[in-house]
Amino acid sequence: MHAAQEEFELVLGPLMPAAYRLSVAILGDRDQAEDAVQEAAVKAWRKLGSLRERSALEPWFLAIVANQCRAMRRQRWWSVIRRADVEVPSGPGEDRAVETLDLDRALDRLGPDDRLALYLHFYQDLTYEEVGHVMGSSMTAARSRIHRAVERMRPSLRLREAVGNG
Repeated sequence: MHAAQEEFELVLGPLMPAAYRLSVAILGDRDQAEDAVQEAAVKAWRKLGSLRERSALEPWFLAIVANQCRAMRRQRWWSVIRRADVEVPSGPGEDRAVETLDLDRALDRLGPDDRLALYLHFYQDLTYEEVGHVMGSSMTAARSRIHRAVERMRPSLRLREAVGNG
């Protein structure tokens, strides 16, 4: 293995799975997500010398990935990627499938930046400050976006709970 390739694997390698999951969450397409992560990795590798603190490597790299995904979305504005319609199965697993579908629909009603903030905070376990860094905003703005997005999702989820319990 070449020395540069070994260094790349040591530095960015551990972040690639999180970058891919983030990219899939933003783009909704696995093939495009792979392309976005590859492009972001090349950009990050070229700019690695500009990173001041290695402890900030993950949010820094995820910000590059998120920006690459946004650029890809802008380039393909005419083909908005949506989740495929899911047929709800009947039978014993039906309740769980319906709950998942309800959550997916509630998330789909949010804008892409709201979905991104929720994904980063609740799925990637990033702090508000790290979410802000990835999204190019302040920690306070990230925290507000996350809380507002959760509040916007609640009515449809509460309605489901009320219907299910009534």
